[in-house]
Amino acid sequence: MSTPFIHDDFMLQSTAARELYHHFAKDEPILDFHNHLPPDQIASDRVFENLYDIWLAGDHYKWRGMRANGIPEERITGSTSPRDKFDAWAETVPHCLRNALYHWTHLELARYFDFHGLFSTQTANAVWEKGLETLAKPSHSCRGLLVQSKVRALCTTDDPTDSLEHHQAIAADPDFDVRVYPTFRPDRALWVHEAETFNAYADRLADVSGIDCASLAGFQDALRSRHDFFHAIGGRLSDHGLHHLFDADCTKEQAGAIFDKVRRGQSADAAEAEAFGAYLMLYFGELNASRGWTMQLHIGAERNNSQRLFEKLGRDIGCDSMADVNHAFAVRRYLNTLDQRGHLPKVMLYNLNPKDNYALATMLGNFLEAKPGDPPCRLQLGTAWWFMDTKEGMEWQINTFSNTSLLSRFNGMLTDSRSFLSFTRHEYFRRILCNMIGTDIENGEIPRDMELVGDMVRRICFQNPVEFFGLEMP
Repeated sequence: MSTPFIHDDFMLQSTAARELYHHFAKDEPILDFHNHLPPDQIASDRVFENLYDIWLAGDHYKWRGMRANGIPEERITGSTSPRDKFDAWAETVPHCLRNALYHWTHLELARYFDFHGLFSTQTANAVWEKGLETLAKPSHSCRGLLVQSKVRALCTTDDPTDSLEHHQAIAADPDFDVRVYPTFRPDRALWVHEAETFNAYADRLADVSGIDCASLAGFQDALRSRHDFFHAIGGRLSDHGLHHLFDADCTKEQAGAIFDKVRRGQSADAAEAEAFGAYLMLYFGELNASRGWTMQLHIGAERNNSQRLFEKLGRDIGCDSMADVNHAFAVRRYLNTLDQRGHLPKVMLYNLNPKDNYALATMLGNFLEAKPGDPPCRLQLGTAWWFMDTKEGMEWQINTFSNTSLLSRFNGMLTDSRSFLSFTRHEYFRRILCNMIGTDIENGEIPRDMELVGDMVRRICFQNPVEFFGLEMP
């Protein structure tokens, strides 16, 4: 019988790589510190009806792949049946060779559905039927999938106006041992360029916080109140999805004038939006530093590029791409200002365009300082993100981190996903990491001391992020 495509030594190209993976990485649990999983589905322990529901709905990576394969939009995001959309994906996968989607697809089918063939139109019916049978089992509910994936804790992505009621319900359940923590994502608090949207948001923030947001001072107090609430629920991270870090001078008085203008119903112009963003991002840095939180900065996405599909389908539908921005000076100014004010929190910076890896990694290194109670390498280049969480993109990021900082202090992988099947990305990352380090060992560039090197691998997989973020673990 021939070896299946996904086998024990998949991607492990040396004896050292195989030893590192199987003895030190494979069985480590998971702390998934950034994802977009819906907490209400974890609270209710949702059971998925079919493979479309759990595998394709909302997955803009797969949508892009299907568009590239010439699949009509009706069979991607339109009104055709779940089975027809699944079949469209089966038509596409054989054309995904050398794309990470091919690896992810087969890892997910192997790990969660015990399917070890090649997915195509020829095998689609068998996979669909196996999915129907398997998804009905308790092991494949939302909670069942988290448990079998060895997830110890995960951090969802939540707006300051979210009630967090589902996080509270999960935490109160004595029969579920996976910790689910909220992450403070206040992006909409920056949208002064859209007065109607911003004002609806400010009103919602006032309602949930009980603090009048008619003035900038009240708006900031309301944000601080929600930050405190997230902390009380166990949250220890914020997250900020930005095209670029804002680069402008803005006093409190100037920010207040912009806020008042928008609250009167007039949208801020580009310069005002930049200034207000710069002011508020410094405030968020201060909040995070005061609580000992980690600030995650996701920078470099050019979003909603197809006006046609944006008007038809909205955001997050696979029409985003890498921005071409020179980030270094703005990042320097932001970090330096926080540092000068004594408000520089722990930082994880995720860069979308690999051309900026070295510039940003070396910039972060300028602000490293041992602080009581904080972990080493308190500012670091986060794992390869979005378009770069591929084999090549991860290798580039790991090489950059190794050459500019201390790989042994790296916090490792996250899913950044809306799918409960995406925890195989941790396995993917671990195989790539072990293969790279194993190659160095075989080349004589790292000592063949498996306890020394294996301990580094083990820590990157789990223990480093546990110690870095300070989340309570089960």
